[in-house]
Amino acid sequence: MTHPAGHLHRAPNLDDPAPDPRRWTALALLCVAQFMLVLDVTVVNVALPDMAADLRLDRATLTWVVTAYTLCFGGLMLLGGRLADALGARRTLLAGLALFTAASLVAGLAEDATTLLGGRIAQGVGAALLSPAALSIVTTTFHGPERTRALGVWAAIGGSGAAVGVLAGGVLTGGPGWQWVFFVNVPVGLAVLAVLPAFVPARAPRPARLDVPGALLVTAGTGSLVHGLVEAGDSGWSAPRALLPLVASAVLYAGFAAVERATRTPLMDLRMFTRRPVLAGAFLMLAATALLIAYFFLGSVYLQHLRGFGPLRTGLLFLPAAVATGLGAHLGARLVGRVGGRLVAVAGMAVAGLGSVPLTRLSAEGGVYAGLLPGFAVASFGLGAVFVTATTTALGMVDPQEAGLASGVVNTFHEVGGSIGVAVVSTVAAAGIESGSADGFTDAFTVCALAAAGSAAAAAVLVPRGRPRTSGVPHVH
Repeated sequence: MTHPAGHLHRAPNLDDPAPDPRRWTALALLCVAQFMLVLDVTVVNVALPDMAADLRLDRATLTWVVTAYTLCFGGLMLLGGRLADALGARRTLLAGLALFTAASLVAGLAEDATTLLGGRIAQGVGAALLSPAALSIVTTTFHGPERTRALGVWAAIGGSGAAVGVLAGGVLTGGPGWQWVFFVNVPVGLAVLAVLPAFVPARAPRPARLDVPGALLVTAGTGSLVHGLVEAGDSGWSAPRALLPLVASAVLYAGFAAVERATRTPLMDLRMFTRRPVLAGAFLMLAATALLIAYFFLGSVYLQHLRGFGPLRTGLLFLPAAVATGLGAHLGARLVGRVGGRLVAVAGMAVAGLGSVPLTRLSAEGGVYAGLLPGFAVASFGLGAVFVTATTTALGMVDPQEAGLASGVVNTFHEVGGSIGVAVVSTVAAAGIESGSADGFTDAFTVCALAAAGSAAAAAVLVPRGRPRTSGVPHVH
């Protein structure tokens, strides 16, 4: 999962100093830090039932354990990029890493829901500071062909982090306990904090205006939307407890749009959404991430809560799906330059919808290996191709000088999509999660199948014809 910055396409300068011999070690350390952030998107899913049992968490709180992290990560990421410019990338990176590491310790030590969610929120804020600052360092440290190789290494972190996350969640939860899905970040974070300053030189910050109101409004708007969706699962869609947060989210989003139009240095240039490739890429990224994270959330709760599977067995069952996502991304990257993004996006979403069909027929006794496992793998394979299409469409069909803005939009929708997807399926499956019946889960997977089919139809209209420029364009996954 990468977060390209605006200086991605900076032309080499003949007056640049000689390459720093420490740059590859610095890249390795930055990739370790980024890997932790990616890992924490999926690693908690397998641990959710054990967390619920130990801390007596209800369905709504379990949903927030996942969404609080991705919400703050996505909502504040663009602000984190601006802070890297204003305060210096290394300083922002170290601050984000320190906060993420401390927050991981807090989450692992949590003895109640409030402390756990506070730790997850702080992790998300730390990730929003760390990730764009780290990529800024990568893109300004490497030039020419070396930059392409460095960005390729960086992009590989996304797929491997998701795959390792589901397996690590099972191993750690089934072994020392769910707390270790957070504790594992602490020694790694401290080691990187201690070593990184020796390999990443400090650079002078660049003057930059900070759109703090915009960042707070868009994050609060998404948080209110997620809250309304979660409440609907308990109170019903017409209840004030669900309707009021949904209305508030619309008001907050409208306020965000007004602020972005009025400020001289907007956090997100809303004019980017008038560019069809960016709009298409953002939509595809939102839909694909919402579906994939929803599958992990539903599958983990179904297997452990309803079928009695242990964490390790659950993590192993998810591993083929995570690997299939990477394989789909690899195939999608090869096809998008040959047949165009529209066909790959439509086919990827159609495959995801077909993979969801067996999941709509799950029961409390049926075979997991004949239904759930192949369904997850097929759906994930299709979504992997969509991830690549989303990035190449948004970045390969806009002017190079707009690539940083476009990538910021797409990556924000990546994180926010995970929050919304989990909130929706948690609400639809609420009855099944609370009562231990399969009906709620099949309803939620039916929604996923319909969403994938609808997204395929939308992609056929929204994604531009033609083949995007793929040379020099980094992939998110």
